[in-house]
Amino acid sequence: MPVDPSALELPRKTELRDRLIAWCEVNSGSDHPAGLACMLTALRDAFRVLPGRMEEVPLGAGHPQALRVVCRPEAPVQILLNAHFDTVYGAGHPFQHCEIVDADRLRGPGVADCKGGILVLLTALQAFENLPGAKRIGWEVLLGPDEEVGSHGTAPVYAATAPRHHCALVFEPARENGDLVRARKATGTFIATCHGRAAHAARGPAAGRNAILALAEFLLTAARVPDEWPGVMVNVGNIRGGTAANVVPDFATAEIDARISLAADAARVEARLRELAAPINAREGFRLELAGGFTRTPMEATAATEALFAAWQACGRMLELQFDWQSVGGGSDGNLFAAAGLPVLDGLGPIGGELHSDREWIRVSSLVERAHLASLFLARLNAGEIAPPFRTSRG
Repeated sequence: MPVDPSALELPRKTELRDRLIAWCEVNSGSDHPAGLACMLTALRDAFRVLPGRMEEVPLGAGHPQALRVVCRPEAPVQILLNAHFDTVYGAGHPFQHCEIVDADRLRGPGVADCKGGILVLLTALQAFENLPGAKRIGWEVLLGPDEEVGSHGTAPVYAATAPRHHCALVFEPARENGDLVRARKATGTFIATCHGRAAHAARGPAAGRNAILALAEFLLTAARVPDEWPGVMVNVGNIRGGTAANVVPDFATAEIDARISLAADAARVEARLRELAAPINAREGFRLELAGGFTRTPMEATAATEALFAAWQACGRMLELQFDWQSVGGGSDGNLFAAAGLPVLDGLGPIGGELHSDREWIRVSSLVERAHLASLFLARLNAGEIAPPFRTSRG
């Protein structure tokens, strides 16, 4: 008998909204270990409603822990579900509380990115597991604490986990129009550090070498790299340098965020940045160093992800949900799963917008809609109504 979408029981949107508010008012900024530990405890308590084995995953010295839940690892089809519980809002950020804007809009830190996604993931699994009958698919949940700062601690765990699965479902927020994510750019961070020579700004300025001015000259040329290659993005931020206003500065540093659509562009962009640094290094008294690089390769659409999206979209039509998918500039842990060989469907969380700002919001009803959609996909896959449109073998 075909799966009946109405057989999947979902909570009321107000119930989900109230739980999300409680989660979002726990500060879990990426640089706030105590807050991340509190959020991990809240998630551990929430995920106890699911069957399976739960564990906190150590990520090495200096890193908080991730959360893993595994159910039916012996099943022939294995699905990896992912989201992150860190946010960009540190303990000192003024944006700490939620506001119910109206009956269907909630504003707050992390409501969309990505605590709302975690809530959609949990609600979908709970609805699926509450269905009567045998379960023929297995799943694994991995919730990371460091996505907003590059997933450096979780990346090795993701790489080791991916071969056990046939696809990854990533519950980052959907686009403001409801679309999913088709492809993501690779992301990288470069640290440009310029060393000059200090001198008194009045008594002997000619003896100095102004590191701030030299770095600024380099940054202006680096910012024009996107003009040379379509699909490349460069943003300069977080500049520091100098000591006192009456001292020729001998030190300056800046972070450069770089994004590319094609994996082949990584080496080209890095080589171009070093080429642009060469004229500074050729001058007496200056040294300009570049550190860092690309930490996430592009998440590109493949035939397997096209088929995966088609199956997801068909489930959406059963629920009278209309959406497409689009390529975006931002990276996610989906990039890491794609690099490990998994077909990835991303942007499965709630509909929201204005991420990384004090205006971040979600449409509350989309918590229920997207949880219903994800649970229906799992139910139809379990019932054999969807042929696994993804990797056919595991490591």
